[in-house]
Amino acid sequence: MTDALKIDNLVMVRGTKIAVNSIKLRVDPGRITVLLGPNGAGKTSTVLGISGVVEPEFGEIWLDGLDLKGKDPDEIRRRGIATVPEGHQVLREMSVLDNLRVAGGDLSRGALSAALEQTLELFPELQSRLAMAAGDLSGGQQQMVAIAQALMVKPRFLVIDELSFGLAPLIVARLVPVIRKIAADGIGVLLIEQFTQLALGLADHAYVMSRGEVSYDGVPDKLISDPDILHRAYFPVNSREAVGLA
Repeated sequence: MTDALKIDNLVMVRGTKIAVNSIKLRVDPGRITVLLGPNGAGKTSTVLGISGVVEPEFGEIWLDGLDLKGKDPDEIRRRGIATVPEGHQVLREMSVLDNLRVAGGDLSRGALSAALEQTLELFPELQSRLAMAAGDLSGGQQQMVAIAQALMVKPRFLVIDELSFGLAPLIVARLVPVIRKIAADGIGVLLIEQFTQLALGLADHAYVMSRGEVSYDGVPDKLISDPDILHRAYFPVNSREAVGLA
């Protein structure tokens, strides 16, 4: 069985501020783990640390008994962790097909062809748009390309930062079964998401961050049955009445 991805005592510093303070996370293969929290909670800083874009100040990122802290993004991808950054980022001037080919550039010709076929099965909408410049696609289609790029490297773990960012509800609804299918195929998914209802509907396990720390680690049903847990993270005051939520 594939090992879990484990983040242990991760500390991220942005400028002079501690953005992430000694958090622990675990992402299991074939399961969807969600990371919730308000803006500024440290979610994106956590993603940057896991992906190798920003080196953590302290802590470990364990996979297969190897600490990936300090490894560059290419090495982390080769080890099996692919990241979809916030904002459906694509190579705008290149065609959709070339976006996918570049993403799978380390694959052999046969493996590249197979990865393209499998990816386009998930996103058949892209089949007729392969020759289009990625920058000419809608935001939802660009998000499909961004996820497809990450899948081209045949990852064991997929980190998605703000799946629904800037997207219409219809497009988000289209992406939900894709995320479930990815997990069903054995890939561990870490989903960072602002919309709690969407995230909890997908989650097998949930974490909540507030002010750089993990304030909840457990089953998503608990967050549904006890909404005060989330309210305390998003509105760190002593009572719901203090922010007019009673």
